[in-house]
Amino acid sequence: MSPTVIIIIVAVVLIVLWLISVQRKLVSMEEMCKNAMSQIGVQQASRWDALSALVDLVKSYNEHEYNTLRDVIAARSTINGNSTAAEAQAQEDKLNGAMKQFMLVAEQYPELKANDMYTKTMDSVNVYENQVRMSRMVYNDSVTKLNRTIRQFPDSIAASIFHFSALEYLKEGVGKESMPSMKI
Repeated sequence: MSPTVIIIIVAVVLIVLWLISVQRKLVSMEEMCKNAMSQIGVQQASRWDALSALVDLVKSYNEHEYNTLRDVIAARSTINGNSTAAEAQAQEDKLNGAMKQFMLVAEQYPELKANDMYTKTMDSVNVYENQVRMSRMVYNDSVTKLNRTIRQFPDSIAASIFHFSALEYLKEGVGKESMPSMKI
């Protein structure tokens, strides 16, 4: 074999090895994004469960308020690793709306706020709220790493060959600054 053929073979092998390496790196990064989104779904589900426990407390105070809150909770959807940022944000908006409604009910019934079960459940809602916030940060960090890799040369070449595309970030919800305090 001539030296030119050997050089071409070595170059092709190196390019193939590089493509395989970049593809594996992109798959790993994409899976990290899916995992982070899945974690958001788990934390949101925990918040919904805590909110459901609060709704059961409301039942003993007012049947109409109970039915309204129960209907809001029934509208929840599941967020998993294949969910989009928009779906996760829509779910977050539903949760925030449900919490606002619940806080209005709690203001109408001061004896509800004095209930020990209410206090414990609100504490757990606060914990889940913080966990969702952290999960959102992890997701956005993972998306940043993936999107940066997809856009940077020469990895952008492999990303386009393997059809990797940039993911959307989770955005802070509109009106977050006006959310009621969850502190008792």
